[in-house]
Amino acid sequence: MWWTNNSALPGFILVGFSDRPQLELVLFGVILFLYLMTLLGNTTIILVSRLDSKLHTPMYFFLSHLSFLDLCVTSSIIPQLLVNLGGSDKSITYGGCVVQLYVSLALGSTECVLLAVMSYDRYVAVCRPLHYAFVMHPRLCHTLASTAWLSGMATTLVQSTLTLQLPFCGHRQVDHFFCEVPVLIKLACVDTTFNQAELFVASVLFLVLPLSLILISYGYIAQAILRIESVFGRRKAFGTCSSHLTVVIVFYGTIIFMYLQPAKSRSKDQGKFVSLFYTVVTPMFNPLIYTLRNKEVKAALKKILGKTS
Repeated sequence: MWWTNNSALPGFILVGFSDRPQLELVLFGVILFLYLMTLLGNTTIILVSRLDSKLHTPMYFFLSHLSFLDLCVTSSIIPQLLVNLGGSDKSITYGGCVVQLYVSLALGSTECVLLAVMSYDRYVAVCRPLHYAFVMHPRLCHTLASTAWLSGMATTLVQSTLTLQLPFCGHRQVDHFFCEVPVLIKLACVDTTFNQAELFVASVLFLVLPLSLILISYGYIAQAILRIESVFGRRKAFGTCSSHLTVVIVFYGTIIFMYLQPAKSRSKDQGKFVSLFYTVVTPMFNPLIYTLRNKEVKAALKKILGKTS
């Protein structure tokens, strides 16, 4: 049956991992555990950054935004995924798919820009330490954070809207575990050259460009660290950047594999498991990376826990 898009249309079938039923129960338990850890870890980071006055700095201001992003992106995807993994019903309503599409793309794009903003913060801290307080003043921090959020909202309004304008001609089976632009474009029964080109341009703007800025920042940071004569000074300077650099490598590595690698060069299962990694695993790792590798956060946690005990 041929139909065009509107809110009264039937929903989609999220195929997900239904071709491997023996794996679904295992995934349900693992993903549920990781989701709970994500909620706990990122909420802790936000609360600690707010409650400890020593963490009222630009670095932790941006880290709070990153944690809030991770909370939102996982909550927009994982609950529906758990429902589909835990039962025989693999469907998602049309409205639910639309919400997933807009929200996940907006948050993912925002995180790409935010990580670039955080690299600039680290550049100023290491390369211009005497001017750090002057350069990274609260107004600039709020402007940079707002730019990240607004850019994410702008790209999802364009990409998601263009994707939903495509006629799907009764095709309801989404060979993925959530609704995102690349998989929905594949359902279209018309030529999608324009949509594919627009997706590539957006990927360059939100993946290649921010990553290039991050690499440039860390190039200057590396030069500054190498000029430090004392070993202790080098370790301290590197320590201020190591957590962020680890998050960047994990996040961008999986995202670039998913969006910039030619679709024909990877299997369907590869795409699903890579998506699972950056939507479930990475948001859980971020608070662990910043907690385990950061003395200030650990000290703040001990201080807060000491007051409540």
